[in-house]
Amino acid sequence: MEVVIVADAKAGGELIAEAMARLLRRKPDALLGVATGSTPLPVYEALAARVTSGAVDTARARIAQLDEYVGLPADHPESYRSVLRREVLEPLGIGMDAFMGPDGTAEDVQGACEAYDRELTEAGGVDLQLLGIGTDGHIGFNEPCSSLASRTRIKTLTEQTRVDNARFFGGDIDQVPHHVITQGIGTILEARHLVLLATGEGKADAVAATVEGPVAAVCPASALQLHPRATVVVDEAAASKLKLADYFRHTYAHKPEWQGI
Repeated sequence: MEVVIVADAKAGGELIAEAMARLLRRKPDALLGVATGSTPLPVYEALAARVTSGAVDTARARIAQLDEYVGLPADHPESYRSVLRREVLEPLGIGMDAFMGPDGTAEDVQGACEAYDRELTEAGGVDLQLLGIGTDGHIGFNEPCSSLASRTRIKTLTEQTRVDNARFFGGDIDQVPHHVITQGIGTILEARHLVLLATGEGKADAVAATVEGPVAAVCPASALQLHPRATVVVDEAAASKLKLADYFRHTYAHKPEWQGI
């Protein structure tokens, strides 16, 4: 696992956006896995700026969704399909025909989960999966004690996650669905490159458990330690509880520039 400590969220966004841009220059039809929430917004803004300037072409790029609420109509403003259309697809000039995600309104939810897993495989797999992390170490909606071999499936949200997400529903927790479809940890680990972005002191404990703790289901993100190419990008606040922070700074500072992340 590579850990990169950056000054702030903007710097992290620029670093990851450049990694995505490099990937798209090398593989124009790359499948990018994207996450929702406030943390990845600097990434999408920095990548959109590169598209606008002509530094990268997204005409053939494809986008894959990490998770989705169960029961919210696709056109609901807080369905993740709608959020990603606003925050990723439209700014990057990518049409919905290049988007894939699970159907959170399906009558057969389990069938929709299995169908999405197959769709990802048939698409050739995710080339780069961007991840956020919850204060409890969850990735996607894989809450603590999720199976590290899990596939795309329905999950029941913890009360803390619903509290955290209530801000997107006008602060009304009663509007936050209890269930979601999420790529499982086993599904996530099949992406060729995993990039986790964490910012703010509130994520410091989860980052430390992910990077320096044991691989354990109680911290789902610790499964990234099992991946051959996982990059964790954190700002100074999120890195504040890393015992090996100086080592991570030294190794990244002396890394060949051509390697990127």
